Formats: sequence, structure tokens, C-alpha cells
Amino acid sequence: MAPSRRLLAAVAALAVPGAAAGWWPAFQPAWWTACGAVLAVAAADAWLAWRRPAPHVERQVAGVLPAGVWQTVSVRLSHAGTAPLQVELFDDHPPAWEVTGLPHTARVAAGEWLSVAYRVRPGRRGGAAFGQPWLRIASPLGLWRRTLRAGPETAVRVFPDFSAILGQALRATDRRAQTSGTLLKRQRGEGTDFRQLREYRVGDSLRSVDWKATARHRKVISREYQVERDQQIVFLLDTGRRMLARDDGSNHFDHALHALLTLAFVAGKQGDAVGAMTFGSDTRWLAPVKGRAGLDRLLAGLYDVHPDETAPDYLRAAQDLLHRLPKRSFVVLVTNVRDEDDTALRAACDLLAERHMVMCASLRERALDAAAAAPVDTFPAALRLAAAEHYLQQRATAIRRLGLRHERLVDVTPEKLGVALLNRYLEIKESGAL
Repeated sequence: MAPSRRLLAAVAALAVPGAAAGWWPAFQPAWWTACGAVLAVAAADAWLAWRRPAPHVERQVAGVLPAGVWQTVSVRLSHAGTAPLQVELFDDHPPAWEVTGLPHTARVAAGEWLSVAYRVRPGRRGGAAFGQPWLRIASPLGLWRRTLRAGPETAVRVFPDFSAILGQALRATDRRAQTSGTLLKRQRGEGTDFRQLREYRVGDSLRSVDWKATARHRKVISREYQVERDQQIVFLLDTGRRMLARDDGSNHFDHALHALLTLAFVAGKQGDAVGAMTFGSDTRWLAPVKGRAGLDRLLAGLYDVHPDETAPDYLRAAQDLLHRLPKRSFVVLVTNVRDEDDTALRAACDLLAERHMVMCASLRERALDAAAAAPVDTFPAALRLAAAEHYLQQRATAIRRLGLRHERLVDVTPEKLGVALLNRYLEIKESGAL
């Protein structure tokens, strides 16, 4: 319970006659009477405010929210009292989120209810919680403000924005997206898995003709193929300090997670299974699963993973993955290659390559490319250019020492990772290399 401005103004108004009563004793009885009246009214108003029943509060918010997207939260106040209620509402949302529409001040009639809507934008993946809403209720005479908490606590989960991931996947596999940098997605008839026999059509390759079936049916019969199914794509995600590097407000791990989910969506449509294993301080294993269930499993299993300052142990991660993954798979190791990694990282890639098809995806900081391409007009700019070129050369040397073929290596800036991995995935499916 706290005094309002009205009560403070009344007390201040008593200060002037109080000073006069100090000089003229004849005014003291009247001044004391006025003070007693104000005190009695204030006490009665406080007592009425304390006895007034608190409104019933409910909150409506989705249990799963996309990161970086504005969402609406509704709070409903039900007033069962017999007199109108002047209330100020402030919901206890997660402190790091952006919010608009709070606090909200309104008057609720007796026996009525009020719905307050405001908007929030989650900024970080993972678990979050809304506390009990805060209410500041005016006393009947407006002399006091009673502050209390009422209503439920609500736990929510913040997932990556899947609408953006879906849009990237659709653009990357769209036949008309000639400027996206991706390969065109082949349709049935051009893979390596046999699908069916059918009558020869103009344009079919002579290699697809089934001569035995042609002799049997006395007309030219072709074999029709489809893109391979039942393959496995497994991401080996670095959650160490390398993935803390940031570009455009998102760190490299966020970009890697978006690329993983994009590929999982496309692979699910192709009938393949996608899984993941993180290595670092938080090691998680999500076995490959097909279809929408696999995508949901990845979302639920990785939405709250964040990189930290742990140094990556590539060889141990490779040994752990070999123990968990017996079936031959397409393994994508996502990290940020540095010049000191060539020995340990090559040993890990060689170990995985004994059973699986391995590709290393290295995320390059865009700031390095920008520094190498910046104009040189001052001595500090020349030093910056020389340092950037030297670092990039050391990095390129470390990547070459991995001993991977060109088609098994991706070295791109983070925003291009999803498209690059989709290209390689489609190449592998069309070639039957897996």
C-alpha cells in the first residue's frame, strides 16, 4: 500500500496552515482537527482498499513462440466486487524481451471483465517464463495505491522462426529460383533407385531401355528411376567458443541450426532421415528420424542449445558419433576452422570417413571478407588489410590440410550455409554416392 498523489497533495496542503499555527496558537485546534480528519479519511480509505477483493486474472499466450517475431499476449481481469475498480496492469514478461502496450490503465465496472492485449518479441531461443501479473489498484477515494500480484505463472518455449526456415527451403528447391545459387531439383526418372517399367517416351535415354521387357511386350519399354530414399543425414554441431562469433545479430550456431532445420524439412519431403549430435559442454544425441516427426524431434531437442566458451574436442566427438551411428550416413561437421585445428580436425574427419560420407562446413566471419575487400586509403587501413589477408591465408591452409575433396568441403559465410548444404545434399542424392 502506497500513498497516491492525491493524499500527498492533501498532506502538503496542511503544511501551510501548520506553519501558521506555529506562529499563532489560536489556529492550532483547527489545524489539529483538520489533520485528524485527513488521517481518519485516509485510514478508512486504506481499510476499504485492503478489504476490496482482488480481481481474478488469466493469461493467454502460446506455449511455443518463434524467436524474433512479434506475438500477442492477452490478460483478462474479472472484477467480482460491487464498486468500479481503477487498475493499472503490468505483466511480468521475461525481462530480455521487447514489449509494447504496457503498462495498461483502465476502469473495470462492478461485475464486469476487461481484456488487455499487448505484444512481445522473444529475442533468444530456449525456455522462458511469465511471472504473476502486477496490479496497482486505486482505493475507493483514490488516496492509496495497493500493489499486488495475481494470476498464473506461465512457462513457454522459444523456438527458431520456422516460417523463415520454410521460406528458405522453398526458395532453395524452387525450379524457378535461378538466382538463388542452388541446383535444380530433379524429378523422378533421373535418380538411381528403380521405380517402375513404362512405355518408352521420346527423349528417354537408350540406357534406360529394358530389352528383355521390350522383347516380352513387343514394344519399347523403359526403366523409370527415382531419387534415392532411406538415406540418413546427421549433423555434428560444434557448440564451443567458435560458434559464438556473430553476424547481423545472430551467432554462427543460430545460422547452423537454421541450416539444419532447412535441410531436415527438404530431406523429410524426400523420404530421408535427419539427426544431429552436439559436442561441447552440452552433448545431445538425436537419432535420425524420417518425415515431420524427425523435424519436430530436432526442434524440440535443439531449441534451447546455445554455444559457450568450451574448446571443441573433434576427435572425441567423432568417436562418440561412430559409437551411436552404425548405418552409413552423410555426416556434416559444422564448425569454424582455425589454423590450429588442422591435426585434430583431420583425425576426426578421417575416423568418420571409415564408415560415413563426411563433409566439413566451416563458417567464415563476414567481417574478414569485408576487411579484405575494404579500400585502403590510410595506414591503419593497410594494416587491417594485411592482417585480414594473413589470417585468411592461414585459414585456407588449415582447410586444405583436412584432405577433403572439394565437393566434401563448404567454406561460406553463415547466411549462405543453408543453400550450400542443400546443393550438396541434392548432388549426393542424384549421384547415388551415398
